[in-house]
Amino acid sequence: MGISTRRPESMMVIANVSMFLALVVSGPIAVEAARAFFVFGDSLVDSGNNNYLVTTARADSPPYGIDFPNRRPTGRFSNGLNIPDLISEAIGNEESPLPYLSPELRGRRLLNGANFASAGIGILNDTGFQFINIIRMYQQLAYFQQYQQRVSRLIGILRTQRLVRQSLVLITVGGNDFVNNYFLVPYSARSRQYSLPDYVRLLISEYKKILMRLHSLGVGRVLVTGAGPLGCAPAELARSSSSSGRCSAELQRAASLYDPQLTQMINELNRKIGKTVFIAANTNQMQIDFLTTPRRFGFITSKVACCGQGPYNGMGLCTVLSNLCRNRELYVFWDAFHPSEKANRMIVRHILTGSTKYMNPMNLSSALAL
Repeated sequence: MGISTRRPESMMVIANVSMFLALVVSGPIAVEAARAFFVFGDSLVDSGNNNYLVTTARADSPPYGIDFPNRRPTGRFSNGLNIPDLISEAIGNEESPLPYLSPELRGRRLLNGANFASAGIGILNDTGFQFINIIRMYQQLAYFQQYQQRVSRLIGILRTQRLVRQSLVLITVGGNDFVNNYFLVPYSARSRQYSLPDYVRLLISEYKKILMRLHSLGVGRVLVTGAGPLGCAPAELARSSSSSGRCSAELQRAASLYDPQLTQMINELNRKIGKTVFIAANTNQMQIDFLTTPRRFGFITSKVACCGQGPYNGMGLCTVLSNLCRNRELYVFWDAFHPSEKANRMIVRHILTGSTKYMNPMNLSSALAL
């Protein structure tokens, strides 16, 4: 069909799609004025809290941070920016919320919010026991209470309540409950205790308590991400010794059971509250798109990690002795478990502007406009 036969509406759609693809791959994403931003969860969103702990779950040495603005490792499990950094850009904040344990988080910088996330943690308290000292979810929520007390001393109780009510919260947790608990070893304690469907129901029940506690602490808008494609991480490909690079069927089944129940639980919570407080992000579906057709999105592989060793660079930690790719833009995975900055940008773009295929009941831009 020739160009002259296209209707103006069609041309506008094509132009918008082109602009969308250009923004996905490059540049900050700005949507509105700044607001306080709080982050809870695991290594996907930890910005350095574990640097201050005696733990094996750390990302504070090279080559982590090789593409961060200062080219130094910060504790982010990424070659550069992570999801909280990119959401911070989107909501107009001058800086991403600092780790709560950082000595730099004081004075007026407290008003930007705080990151309470800790690599290795899960919904359940026994998840991540092998990492020794990590900030489990109950402690992250306790720190959030402590944060509010600190800010109240700075600006007063009423202004603190308003700051928290108007803030944005991101919570990313659940993946470790499968990878570093139920499926950590064959016949783990949890897998002997529960069938997989029953275990998923346990996680959803416990997660509901966490989200209700967050709501009781005065937050107004909470972005809740799903488990993601757990079985497709290079670590799982290496562990299964898959010569074909197929995702782990058992972990993919876990994610397929978990994510719909998480969305259902969030919708029930919103109905109970009487307004949209919680927003579900289907990060599994977001990532499957570029895991299955990586070249369509500018990647050369979605199976091999940029940094690592062994099959798929999926064994062990990312260190100065690891294999390191030259161009991180071409890899979906930075290390054995965590997306590259470019993949994180794609995920955040879907969070901001994605359809109900990815976001329920609405995307983040729509929610922040309410």
